Amino acid sequence: MIPRSWLYVPGDRPDRIGKALAGPADAVILDLEDAVSAADKDGARRNVLAALADGHAAYVRMNAPDTAAGAADLRALAAAPGALAGVRVPKCEDPGELRRVADTLRVPVYPVLESALGIEHALALATAHPLVAGISLGEADLAADLRVSGGEALSWPRSRIVVAARAAGLPSPVQSVWTAVRDADGLRTSTTAGRAAGFFGRSVIHPAQIPVVHEVCAPDPAETSWARELIEGLAASRAAWIDRNGQFVDAAIVARARWVLEIADAGTQHENIQEGHLS
Repeated sequence: MIPRSWLYVPGDRPDRIGKALAGPADAVILDLEDAVSAADKDGARRNVLAALADGHAAYVRMNAPDTAAGAADLRALAAAPGALAGVRVPKCEDPGELRRVADTLRVPVYPVLESALGIEHALALATAHPLVAGISLGEADLAADLRVSGGEALSWPRSRIVVAARAAGLPSPVQSVWTAVRDADGLRTSTTAGRAAGFFGRSVIHPAQIPVVHEVCAPDPAETSWARELIEGLAASRAAWIDRNGQFVDAAIVARARWVLEIADAGTQHENIQEGHLS
């Protein structure tokens, strides 16, 4: 299944961890990094390990592996029981460091690129190890490093990430967080633009953002119907043809239709799972 929403939950808030794991997010990221103060890192680590030991499948955002907190995270997660679904690795710049994390943990790793050097190394990071399962941007840190105000100034790094991910055979990148929690219209507009630019799914910091992200990630019913009709009537013997609506169809159009059906079917699976949890 393709996650649409990736909900960050502070590791030092066990009450929120339980709610998030039982909630509507497609993926939950237990955060040991930015959401947790230096004084609370040890307690957060214990909370995360306890949640994993209870059998909850979750992702973890560790601290940067070249820091003392990151080294402690790596040791703890390497010995963690339970269902560690994967690890987000922040501040990624060095493919060798990313390989060390992947070799140590033996779970899917998701480098987060948050600096000019990280962007320059995008393809090297995306192909650093077979366990690299996706790459993404940390836009706030990146904007600070580039000395820009965000927005359109990040258009090129965003495109760079999309190209690097697809060149490496990885899923479309997950879009960075929308920090204005109460601005649902802004979230919808930004997520729609991100999807058009090659992103799919979004990191979120509040459950209220999840329905908007799911809405934007759902294919238009007419588009889904078009894709299903095209695939069902696929003419294997022809490389290109004109469909009954007068639309030219070739391999690129077929690939687009398959992608539309993949995300449509994934959304249906997520909703069925959620209904099962609630029943």
